[in-house]
Amino acid sequence: MIHEETPEFLQITSREELSPDLRRELIECWVAVTNAGGAAGFPFPPVDFDQVAVVADQIIAGLAPQRSRLLLACVGGTLAGWLNVRRDANPLIAHWGTVHHVQTHTGFRGRGIGAALMHHLRRLACDEMGLEQLHLAARGGVGLEDFYGRLGWKEIGRWSSALRLKPGDDRDEILMVLEL
Repeated sequence: MIHEETPEFLQITSREELSPDLRRELIECWVAVTNAGGAAGFPFPPVDFDQVAVVADQIIAGLAPQRSRLLLACVGGTLAGWLNVRRDANPLIAHWGTVHHVQTHTGFRGRGIGAALMHHLRRLACDEMGLEQLHLAARGGVGLEDFYGRLGWKEIGRWSSALRLKPGDDRDEILMVLEL
């Protein structure tokens, strides 16, 4: 680790709260992470701004305070990482949320941004969204289960060879939970 930095956290709970500059930074982060081989929702790099913008805009359009939020980590006014947390409206499962697209911009890797983002998420999910647990699915073979494990997440299952990145490169999808 180079050194840890304390990011400023921003929550975005509606489309109107996200400035055009932050939208651009979020998309550029996603492009950089994906093209560096990150497991962030686009398994087949390279991707470009326009491809990612379509998916980002769908997430942004679905933002709502109790259903879907973006959590952004900024350092020195620059987006260093982000994630999306969502809960289902179905009352049977509304007590837990799912974490999507956890990313640290490639220029901020190794500085504790990802861990800080996940720690802040834990507080936000419990204290502000009233969630009791969080779920996520992580790509096997890149050390993500170790990263999340150090933060208190527990592996609850795997879908063996569920992800085919290319012929001969099948990865497990690792299912994880964090009790709040």
